[in-house]
Amino acid sequence: MADLSQNTSGPAPKANGLSLGRLKTPWTVSVLILIAVAILDPGNFQAVITFAGAALAHTGQYILFAVLLLSYLKATGAETMVARAFVGRETRMIFLAALFGGLAPFCSCEVIPFIAGLLALGAPLSAVMAFWLASPLIDPPTLLITAGALGWDFAIGKAIIAVALGLTGGFFIKTLMGHGAFANPLKQAQSCSSCCSSGPKLDDKPHWKFWQEPARRAKFREEFVSNGLFLLKWLALAYVLEAILVNYVPADLIAQAVGGEGVLPIAIAALVGMPAYLNSYVAPPLLAGLMEQGMTAGAAMAFMVAGAVSSIPAMAAVWSLVKPQVFATYLGLGVSGAIVSGILFQLI
Repeated sequence: MADLSQNTSGPAPKANGLSLGRLKTPWTVSVLILIAVAILDPGNFQAVITFAGAALAHTGQYILFAVLLLSYLKATGAETMVARAFVGRETRMIFLAALFGGLAPFCSCEVIPFIAGLLALGAPLSAVMAFWLASPLIDPPTLLITAGALGWDFAIGKAIIAVALGLTGGFFIKTLMGHGAFANPLKQAQSCSSCCSSGPKLDDKPHWKFWQEPARRAKFREEFVSNGLFLLKWLALAYVLEAILVNYVPADLIAQAVGGEGVLPIAIAALVGMPAYLNSYVAPPLLAGLMEQGMTAGAAMAFMVAGAVSSIPAMAAVWSLVKPQVFATYLGLGVSGAIVSGILFQLI
């Protein structure tokens, strides 16, 4: 569940308004990189531009569909369906939380009151952890962009891993709580900014024919523009960086670090992915370039999974609500899950 308006370092979750500063920065970095290439290596400038432009054009169809889908989900109020997944028996809640974690059209700041509201309604920590682990890993835009950059095997694999990691984390927490752990997992109530003032409303119903209501039509337009600009600016930067990577970073250097067989390259990729991760939209193009240079498929998957779980919005949402031991468990599950996921994906 990636944040299209606020996430500049990891998954997380959807557009919530667009400030001029946020819009300018990726464009500025992209332009400065291209200017540097034009000045320092003019002979390679056309190759870099051509590579980045062709890659962005290829992904454009996925961007358009992803933005339309996400705008529709937000305009219809489909997030209420996710809230209902946290009602009923604990085992059922864990399964539904893991399944719907990547489908919720929330921005990262909206996750905080959403989860706080669910916990106030009595949702168990096990189901909340399942949602928290699954939600940063995949959402409709991430699925399509990953497919465009790395292929459908990667996209589907990441979606399956998101659900599997959510289930693993949920049942792990359930087992620990059965032995007396995490009896009081929450911090004191945290304040929230005006952009995320409401939690889940279980009695709300989605309005699938949103075009019949002027306010929802306006919401659709707002989400389409803000999400479209956000994805475009970050993917433009991603493909410029990929072009630089392919043209200037020696393939043997990448191969030495995260190439070859075995668990070590996968573990290294997971550990590097945590601090190095940008966001779910920049990562796939960059990983495509790294794989061309020798990175293994398992290492690439481990990098994506670890980086998404450790993104700033994802971690902030967890840290803001729960005590340090719960937060440490979240990170531990994320990193270990990334390594295991990379190993399994490599074998498959």
